[in-house]
Amino acid sequence: MRHLQIWLYALLLCTALTSPVAAEEQRLISVGGSITEIVYALGAAERLVAVDSTSSYPPAADKLPDVGYMRRLSAEPILALEPDLLLLIEDAGPKTTIDQLGAAGVRIVLIPDEPSLNGMHEKVRQVAAALDLASEGDALNSRIDEAQRGVARKLAAVTERPRVIFLLSVGNGAPLAAGKNTSAAGIIDLAGGQNALAQFSGFKPLSPEAAAAARPDVILVTERTLERLGGRKAILSRPELGASPAAAAGRLVALNGLLLLGFGPRTPEAVALLAQALHPTLMDAR
Repeated sequence: MRHLQIWLYALLLCTALTSPVAAEEQRLISVGGSITEIVYALGAAERLVAVDSTSSYPPAADKLPDVGYMRRLSAEPILALEPDLLLLIEDAGPKTTIDQLGAAGVRIVLIPDEPSLNGMHEKVRQVAAALDLASEGDALNSRIDEAQRGVARKLAAVTERPRVIFLLSVGNGAPLAAGKNTSAAGIIDLAGGQNALAQFSGFKPLSPEAAAAARPDVILVTERTLERLGGRKAILSRPELGASPAAAAGRLVALNGLLLLGFGPRTPEAVALLAQALHPTLMDAR
């Protein structure tokens, strides 16, 4: 009888250590705005003890401790929060900090960040797996797919894709323009546009020559870039853009940066908003 009691106690202990309740007690830090959005969308927000400075949505994330910018992390403030799990977007760093955290015993999961629908689904799957919420991740991906199909049905009728140039202001110099293999190029394509600067990869300072050759029909910026560059009139009258079809038509679109570029759960919303700006007549059709 005593042996049976000991066996039952051991079984209960093992069950407690491996059960969802134990998983929910994780002290989680999320680094990367889209990663934080996924954590909330999966219903795991109660595990969060901190986020990084790019995690601005949902508004509740702003109330959590901030461990700093995702590419300039420091080990000390993270370790002070005693996390069990650190979810990192793949380009977070620096590497020395990540190595320090790993050496200190923090479980670290790097989440890929491919700027495409497939990449977004994989991001959800990996975050969900790290949180032991695989079925919730599948359900979230299904909801995202359903929302995206509604936008895609209308965009199926697109016959002309406007040329779009995406600008990002990060300092006092010339704004950076998005080439191919960027999140900006990915969202432009999904919304029925074409990236006007597909001849290079990544982000590069916008030169007058490149701007003149691009001849964009639409200028796309984040709301922060709109403010930093002095507003609509200032951007549309910039020397390198002033002769463009976009400037002549006054076609400038500004959207929230995380929404537009994050490739998280709200991507169908971002696609719909940009598609509305690029194809207003088509998107208004019932």
